[in-house]
Amino acid sequence: MKVPKHIGIIPDGNRRWAEGQGLTKEMGYDKGLDPGLELFRLCKEQGIEEVSYYGFTMDNTKRPSQQTRAFTDACIKAVKMLAEEDASLLVLGNTDSPMFPKELLPFTKRKALGKGTLKVNFLVNYGWQWDLGHLTKNEDGIKTNYYGGLKSNDVSRIDLIIRWGGRRRLSGFLPAQSVYADFYVVDEYWPDFKPQHLYDALDWYRLQDITLGG
Repeated sequence: MKVPKHIGIIPDGNRRWAEGQGLTKEMGYDKGLDPGLELFRLCKEQGIEEVSYYGFTMDNTKRPSQQTRAFTDACIKAVKMLAEEDASLLVLGNTDSPMFPKELLPFTKRKALGKGTLKVNFLVNYGWQWDLGHLTKNEDGIKTNYYGGLKSNDVSRIDLIIRWGGRRRLSGFLPAQSVYADFYVVDEYWPDFKPQHLYDALDWYRLQDITLGG
């Protein structure tokens, strides 16, 4: 049975979910914490080896301060929850920026926690320009060593990306690793996560003809 080794998770729709519940936008982020942990455990059961979560981007920090504080706090809580699991955990993002939460600095070097059975990458204050900005150049000015020059060089190629919230775009998510990823969209918002969303995505993935450009 074909199982993706590495799944990318774009947990979108928190603000829209909150508005639909009659709440302010920033109140939606905490509702994504339990789904993230449940998804981690389901991926472990399914034999998936690596999961990358999209926390927040450098561009996201341009949003109103109440929202920025809310999603930053939610990401801190999410990482601390994952740190209680059997995860090989890495937080990836621009630590030179004041928008990177100091509480997560200890996780910016990969840590094997518990049995460390599932590799987890959590993107916090991430930007694709920041990630790709250190591509090396040879003496002729030609970019070389593309993968080794990435800030995200400890993240492997992604097989399947699942995005909640109905939108069909990458939004700057690990562009180098996503180059051959299959893309599955869940129309429901991330706080309404159900295990069936993952099972449906895996069933769909098994039907795809994975050629990697060949």
